[in-house]
Amino acid sequence: MRRLTGFLLAALVLAADQGSKYLVLHQLHMEDGHVLTLAPVINLVLVWNHGITFGMFAGAASRILLAGVATLVVLALFAWLWRSRSWIAVCAIGAIAGGAIGNVIDRLRFGAVVDFIQVHIGAVFYPWVFNVGDSAIVCGVIALMLENLLQKTPVAASEGER
Repeated sequence: MRRLTGFLLAALVLAADQGSKYLVLHQLHMEDGHVLTLAPVINLVLVWNHGITFGMFAGAASRILLAGVATLVVLALFAWLWRSRSWIAVCAIGAIAGGAIGNVIDRLRFGAVVDFIQVHIGAVFYPWVFNVGDSAIVCGVIALMLENLLQKTPVAASEGER
């Protein structure tokens, strides 16, 4: 049941990611840089991310390489999910994998990742635009970090440290 939950969460994140991108591109007909205010702290603004985090490694030649590396990472995540005994880890890994798959699909389909969520407080703007998959990846990583920090199993000291 635990494994199934992780895979279903990955599928749910992937569906939410791709569905939200479809909405932005095909229902709202947003164009590059067009801003749509949703709430006092959230805008929709279409940005094509041709690189990876913060736009690094942008370029047409790196598209297949980046998609290939991301695919290998997703396969490693699924192997980790399969072996994990922790519900928190399984859900976190599922969220990370679903978000990563959504971004791989964009990269292969469009040559860039569709980003559209912009957060701000008044005139202070969060400097990056992101998507639902990116949010799931960040939340999953934070959950894994917190689980690791809060584990109650002490690490055994090696012979040399005694």
